[in-house]
Amino acid sequence: MIAKLKKSIQDSVQAKKSLIFLEKEIHQAAKKIYKKIRNGGKIFLCGNGGSAADAQHLAAEFLIRLRPNVNRPPIAAMTLATDTSTITACGNDYSFDDIYLRNLQALATSKDILLIISTSGNSKNIIKVLKYAKKKKIFSIGFLGNLGGKSKKFCDIKLIVKSNITARIQEAHIFLGHYIFELVEDLLFKKKY
Repeated sequence: MIAKLKKSIQDSVQAKKSLIFLEKEIHQAAKKIYKKIRNGGKIFLCGNGGSAADAQHLAAEFLIRLRPNVNRPPIAAMTLATDTSTITACGNDYSFDDIYLRNLQALATSKDILLIISTSGNSKNIIKVLKYAKKKKIFSIGFLGNLGGKSKKFCDIKLIVKSNITARIQEAHIFLGHYIFELVEDLLFKKKY
């Protein structure tokens, strides 16, 4: 059991260490989110399964707060899949592949930003919403894993965690979200809380 624990911890550390090579892209993502928010834009997040939960988690950090000592106004962010009535209606009447697309079509403009979270980068509904975002000039950031999958060619900024273990990728995605959002808060509020 100890060997398994040790291996899991080492895999987690290795996945996070791979992010060091994405320093430039990570800071570009934070600056882009900052500029979009400063100019009245919103952040839309989406993912499937555990990544859907991660999208909700990160949206809450923007809407409420990330750090307990930072009291600041809410930042406009929402996930594209928290409403079961909308999800099931779209799945029933159109397709599960359209659940993010329909919501983004209804709610987003080119002032906004799309942040997708996908461990494989190959989910049809993620690829579909990214293609729409590109067509409508909605800037997109991809939190991806493995080699980025098909999604990587549609993301404006791709942050690919170098791991093929889903749990380790998701752990690194949450770290990325927290780190980027801390930078965004610092930029928006000039560290004057």
